[in-house]
Amino acid sequence: MIKTMNSAKIIGAVIFATVLFGCASQTQVKQPVLSAALGSATHKPAAYLAEASKAKLPEKRDRYRLLAAHAYINDGNYTAAEKVLKMMLKDRVQEHTLLAEHIYLSARIAEQIAGNETALALLDYPPHWQLPQSQRITYHRYKARLYKQAKLPIDQVRQLSLLSTFLPSFEAAKVSDAIWKILQPLQEETVKGFAKDALNPTFAGWLQLAYIAKHYAVDPNQLVLHLGQWQRNNPYHTAAVKLPSDLEKALNAKPFRPKNIAVLLPLSGPRAAVAEPIRLGILSSYQSQFDSKASVNFYDTQLGIEQAYQQAVSAGAEFVIGPLLPEEVEKLQNLNDKGKLMLPQLFLNQTDNFTPKAHQFYFSLSPAQEASDAARKLFQDGINLPLLLVSNDPVGKRMAESFNQAWFGLTQNNAEIHYYNPGDQMKLTVQEALGVKDSQARIARMKELLGSKVEADFRSRRDIDAIYMVSPAQDLSLLKAFLDVNFSVFAKPVALYTTSRSRLENDSGQAVQELNKLMISDIPWLMNDSSETRMVNTLWSQWSYSQKRLYIMGFDALDLVNRLAQMRAFPGFQFNGRSGALSVKPNGVIERQLSWGRYQQGVLTPQ
Repeated sequence: MIKTMNSAKIIGAVIFATVLFGCASQTQVKQPVLSAALGSATHKPAAYLAEASKAKLPEKRDRYRLLAAHAYINDGNYTAAEKVLKMMLKDRVQEHTLLAEHIYLSARIAEQIAGNETALALLDYPPHWQLPQSQRITYHRYKARLYKQAKLPIDQVRQLSLLSTFLPSFEAAKVSDAIWKILQPLQEETVKGFAKDALNPTFAGWLQLAYIAKHYAVDPNQLVLHLGQWQRNNPYHTAAVKLPSDLEKALNAKPFRPKNIAVLLPLSGPRAAVAEPIRLGILSSYQSQFDSKASVNFYDTQLGIEQAYQQAVSAGAEFVIGPLLPEEVEKLQNLNDKGKLMLPQLFLNQTDNFTPKAHQFYFSLSPAQEASDAARKLFQDGINLPLLLVSNDPVGKRMAESFNQAWFGLTQNNAEIHYYNPGDQMKLTVQEALGVKDSQARIARMKELLGSKVEADFRSRRDIDAIYMVSPAQDLSLLKAFLDVNFSVFAKPVALYTTSRSRLENDSGQAVQELNKLMISDIPWLMNDSSETRMVNTLWSQWSYSQKRLYIMGFDALDLVNRLAQMRAFPGFQFNGRSGALSVKPNGVIERQLSWGRYQQGVLTPQ
C-alpha cells in the first residue's frame, strides 16, 4: 500500500514537473528579431519602434526608427511618419546610408503634404556620399518621377540617365527607351542647350544624340557621318551599342528627291482666290531656297481632279502637292484605295477617314489640330482645371472636341466646355460658366430675407485656373469684356488663352488695347516682324491673316518635300517651318506646334 502510494506520488511529481517545464519553455521562447535592412518595411510601425527602444547600438536604433517611418508612410499616416523623423534629428547617427534614407522618407512625406516642388527641394544627396547601389537606384528613380510630375522633361532625362548606370543591362535598356521617348517631342534648340553637361556624360550623350538626330535627319549622309562620330566619342554609351529603332529607320529611309513636282490647285473658277496665296507661297519657296534642278508645274483642278492628276503623270511628275479642296482629296483617296495612285503625294487637306499609305502625307491648317496643340500648351503651363468658352458653330465644336480629347489623354480628366451663342446669350453663358448667376441669386434671396439695404458683391468661381476662348475674331473683344466684368474682385485672375481664329485684323486698334495679358496661338511667321513679313504686307496689303497663313502653308509645303521620308521614319524629328514646328505622325499627317504671344498694352509680344 505504501509502495503504491509512493509510486503515485512519484508519477504525479513527474507530471507536475513536466507541466512546469513546458510552461517555462513557452515563456522563454524569443520572438524573431525584425530585420534592420532599409529599403522596404513589411511590418507594422509599432513593431519597429519596439525594436528601436531595445536597440543598444545607435545605428541600429536609427535603422528601426527609419523603418517605422517607412511603415507609417505605407499606411498613409504621414503625420506620424513626420513625427518619427523629426524625433531623430536630436540624436541621429551621421552615417551616409541613414542620412540618405532620412532625406528620402522626408521627401516622400513632403510630396504628399506640400507637393512636388518641396519634395524636390529636400531630395538632394551630396555627391561624395558612399551609398549602396540599391539606394542610388531608389533615389534617381524617385527623383525622375517627381520631375515627370513637375513637367520638367530635361531634368527627368538627367535622372533617368543616372539611374541607367546602376541597373543591369536588360533594365537599363528599358530606361533607355523611356529616355528616347521623352526626348522625341523636344525642340532642337532645347536639346542643344543641355548637350554639354560634363558632370554627367551619359546624360550629355543622350542629348547630343537627340540633337544629331533632329538636326541631320533630313540628310542621311550627314546623319551617318555625325552618328559615327558620336559613337566614337561615346563608345560605352547605351545607345552607342544599339541605336534607338526609329533612328535606325531614319538612317535607312530613302528621301524623296523629285526633279518634277506637280501642284494640283484650283487655278480658275470660284475657288481660285482661296488657292492663290498657296500658289504664291510655293513660288516664293521655290525662288528662295528650293533645289533649282527640280521643276514645279501647276495643274488646274477646276476641270476635274482626276484629269489634272493624269496630266501631271503624263508630264513626268515624280511628286504631287495637293489637291486643296476636301471633295478633291476624297476623290483621289478613292482612287488611292483602288491602287490607282502611285506617286508620292502631299495633300493640302485631310479628311476624317483615310487609309494611311507609306508615300502619302497630309498637311493642313487644321483648327482642330490647333486646339489639341493648345491643350498641350496649357498642360505644360501647369494648368489643372481649364474652362472652355466656345462659339456654338461647327468649327468651334470640332476645336472643343479636339482640345478635350488631347486634355483627357494628358490628365485623364475631361475639360469643362461651355458653348455660347452670339448677342445677349454670350453674357448669360459667361455668367453661368463662372458661377456668377448662382452668386447673384443667393444675394437676391438674402435681400428678400434681410432687407434691400444689404450690400453684397457677387463672387465668381475660384476653382478654375485658365480660360480658353474659341471664338471668331468678331466675338473676342466682347467675350473678353464679359469675362472682365464677371470676375469677382475676390477671385484671383486666371490665365486667358485664345486661338489664331480670334486674332483681330488690326493689331493697332483700340480693341487690341483691351486684350491685355491674353495669350494667343498663331504660326511663328505671324508672331514676328521681319523683312519677309514686311515684303508680303507691301506686295499684298489687302490680304487678311487667313490669306497670309495660306501663303506660308504653300511655302512650307514645298520645303517639306525632301524631308518627309525621314520625318515619318523618325517621329521625334521636328522641322521648324514658318507655319510651326512640324512633325509627321505615323499615319502621315503633318502635326503643327504653333507659337504663342501675349498682348501687353496693345502689343502682341512673342513668348
